[in-house]
Formats: sequence, C-alpha cells, structure tokens
Amino acid sequence: MPFNIDSLLLKSFVAIAETGSFSRAADIVGRSQSAVSLQIKKLEEGLKCPLFERSTRNITLTDEGEIFLGYARRMIELQWEAFSRLNEPEVRGEITFGVPEDFATHYLPGILSDFAKHHPHVQLHVTCDLTLNLMQGFQKGDLDIVLVKRDPETVKGGTKVWREPLIWAASEHYQIKDIIPLILSPQPCIYRARAISALDRMNTPWQISYTSPSLAGTIAAVKAGLGVTVLPANMVPHGLVPLRRNLNLPRLADSEVALFKRERLSEAGKVLATHITKSLEQNIHNERE
Repeated sequence: MPFNIDSLLLKSFVAIAETGSFSRAADIVGRSQSAVSLQIKKLEEGLKCPLFERSTRNITLTDEGEIFLGYARRMIELQWEAFSRLNEPEVRGEITFGVPEDFATHYLPGILSDFAKHHPHVQLHVTCDLTLNLMQGFQKGDLDIVLVKRDPETVKGGTKVWREPLIWAASEHYQIKDIIPLILSPQPCIYRARAISALDRMNTPWQISYTSPSLAGTIAAVKAGLGVTVLPANMVPHGLVPLRRNLNLPRLADSEVALFKRERLSEAGKVLATHITKSLEQNIHNERE
C-alpha cells in the first residue's frame, strides 16, 4: 500500500525528536498537545511501527524512529527546495545580513546554504551579534537585513518571523539553590529581562553569577555548573537539560524574532528576506496572532 504523509506530521515528529517533549513540540508547531499526539499516532499507524519510547520522564526515539528522523528532515528540506527553486527569481548583488548568534548557529546554516545554492551570484556578508548592536548597525545603514530578538508586547516594527517559547536550562547534575545563580547575556537582552522579571514576580531570590556576550561562553559556564540560563525550548544543546517545572522556577514569557529590512532594498535583498521568512515558516508554524 502507498504511504502518504503531509508536512505538518513531519514537522511535529521532528520537533518531538529534537525537544524530547510533546508539549514543547506543540508550542513549536503551533498546535495543541493533544493534536500533536494524534498526529504522531497517525504517523506511527501509517509507518506500521512505533517511533517513540514513552516513559513518565523521558521521550526517546525507537530504532525505527532514529531511521525515520533522517528521512523526515530530508522530506521537509526537499519540499522547501522545490518551492524556492520554482518561485525565487535569479538575482545578483551583495547583501549585509545581521543575526543573533544562537539563531544563526541553530537555524541559519541550512537556510543560507540553500539560498547560496540557488543564487550563486549573490554575495552574503553575515554578522552575528547582540540585538542591540545589530539594530544600531541597521539604523546606521551598515546592515541591509537583520533578525532581532524582542519583547512582542513593547517593541514593534519589522515583520514577526518566529515565536520563541523560553525555558530554564542547566547542567544535567545541577541542584537548585535558595538564591538562583543566573548566567545571562549583558543588558539589554530579552532573555535576561524575561528571567529577572519572572523571578521577581515570584519573589524568588537571584543573583547574576556570570555574564557573557557570546552563546559559547554562556553554554560553557552553564555546563560547568555555575548557574542556570534561559534558552529557547528547541535550542537546548547537548550537555544541558530543561529544568522541570516541579523545581518551582517560574514560567517564562515568550520572546519573538523579527525581521527588519531597509526601505530601499535591492532585488537580491528582497529575495533573501522572503527566503528567510518562508524557510522559517517551513521549520515552525508561528502562533496565530
């Protein structure tokens, strides 16, 4: 019998595989947890094998799930590659593009590689930096396009392209202390603001134990057990774990990633901006407004 599968089932499966959580996967694809559970059930019935081992604490891939994960990622990539090949015009030129470090390392390599493959005559100059520095560069005219992290309730403008559910993360053996040691980026930083606001709201004592402007520095300090940090739910690296809610850490409000582009943008820049937006939509369904 032929096996038919839609892209939403694939995205839900990949999101669970990457986060180890049905609830966090539901946030990523913009569906309820029960809807995601039904999608996985439908997928497993179609494939005639279990894809996940489920326990009270962990969700892990079965051997069949490990095999299917590679195919699922390739199918999602091929869907977008076909669309972009047929819908993006051939262009030339240079573009300066700014993006936060964590977003660049987690999502952008594949997206920019795909763009470069289809548009070999466009030269990209990519800058990874803090949101404040990126916006300053954009306002000075040094950057054509920027992706920035922001508080969607207070900072407007640009085009929303990503909604980030945030979680607390620490090393695997970290034990919660009476005074929470925080490892964060320097001000102004949406993750820093979210962490401090949430702890203050619950009257939880905290202190800044380590400040790093780079993602690598933050992750290294957290792995060393110096404290806890805030990360997007689907960007927790190997060696760190999300802290369970029963540890009495407060829920964190979401942050948002927005795209800003120059008013008089070249045709190459317009194609790149559209490519980034559409590619991210292929990776995650933003929460409906």
